[in-house]
Amino acid sequence: MTRKVRLDAVLVQAVIAGALSFAHLHDLAAAAGQTGWKAWAYPVSVDLLLVAAWRRLRSLRAQGESARAAWTWFTVALAASLGANVATAGLLDLNDVPDWLRILVAGWPALAFLGGTLLVHSPTTPTTADAEAVEPEPLLVVEPVTVPAESTPEPEPHAVEQSEPVPALPASPPPPVDVPPALVDHARKLADAHRAATGTPIDATTLQVRLGLPRPDADQLAAHLA
Repeated sequence: MTRKVRLDAVLVQAVIAGALSFAHLHDLAAAAGQTGWKAWAYPVSVDLLLVAAWRRLRSLRAQGESARAAWTWFTVALAASLGANVATAGLLDLNDVPDWLRILVAGWPALAFLGGTLLVHSPTTPTTADAEAVEPEPLLVVEPVTVPAESTPEPEPHAVEQSEPVPALPASPPPPVDVPPALVDHARKLADAHRAATGTPIDATTLQVRLGLPRPDADQLAAHLA
């Protein structure tokens, strides 16, 4: 399947106008003493500065910034292109170019280089969207919340009385049983010696340790000594 190629009239017009402007700039540069490849480089330099200034102009306008510098260099490039086209229309003798025109053509590379550098490296301020993106979020201030202390109910009088421990009654000593008199005499001597040394009566635990008796026998012996 073959497709028919349709030529865009605007594109054709742009190609023709660009070719004519390119040729006029070349002829003017050659007449001003720029021969060889240098004469072909001048039209490229002028057209590139014109395109760069236009792109920069649109970019700055889209960002809502000042496009004064872009407009300046766009005007300079347009004047260079338009002047070359007008000068080669028979108003200027290309065989006898005036000195001021030779100076302008010779100084154009430095001027174009300066304009291109400024267009590329012009500082831009952040847009509104970027400023909102980098804007720090406000800090949240958390106020301290005071929690009321819970009131502790006071205990009722009868509850306090019930919670107090009841003192235990002293246990009555076990009734004395028959203990050998000899053991009682020996224990009494130990009790007298213990009282003389400590000033306190001997107890069943001490008797159990001294005599090596079981606990019940020591208790019975202590009851005989009481």
